[in-house]
Amino acid sequence: MKKGISGLIVLIIIVVVLLLVVSWGVGIYNKIVPLNEKVATEWSNVETQYQRRADLIPNFVNTVKGAAEFEQETLTRVIEARAKATSVTVDPSNITPEQLQQFQAAQGEVSSALARLMVVVERYPELKATQNFRDLQVELEGTENRIAVARNNFNDASRIYNTFIKQFPNNLIASFTKFEDRPYFEAQEGTEVAPKVEF
Repeated sequence: MKKGISGLIVLIIIVVVLLLVVSWGVGIYNKIVPLNEKVATEWSNVETQYQRRADLIPNFVNTVKGAAEFEQETLTRVIEARAKATSVTVDPSNITPEQLQQFQAAQGEVSSALARLMVVVERYPELKATQNFRDLQVELEGTENRIAVARNNFNDASRIYNTFIKQFPNNLIASFTKFEDRPYFEAQEGTEVAPKVEF
């Protein structure tokens, strides 16, 4: 009789310990999920701002083209960079460093082409005086600021998520449930150098 009761007590202890371990794991998992979703949300905000810039570019190019006898090569570079950048897509639920690097490189080409365009525009005071151009320039500058903020927010969300899933014992649950690190936006090589335009 005593063996039966002690066996039952051991079984109850094992069940209680298992329930505690499972509830602990579920608790960690339930903390990882919203952190992961925050990264995905911040990524969609990044894409929204880049799309906003891509939508402004045709209007900007047409305004510049219509107001000045312009260097066709510069306009072509802006248009081609925009087309390339809008063709790169990233799955927010499975962002890899390679995908982010490819996305960032394409967007970097757009930034570089726009910077070159802005430098060339300096030659045309009558263009800079038009209200349409000034409005678009303000819109583009505002968009560049929004992009910087969205990228910073994405990096912050990735850092919080990555830190959480790397801490022990969270890393056990994260690896068991296949949650992986998220990459960060990094400054691209050469961004510290202003574009050179020679006339």
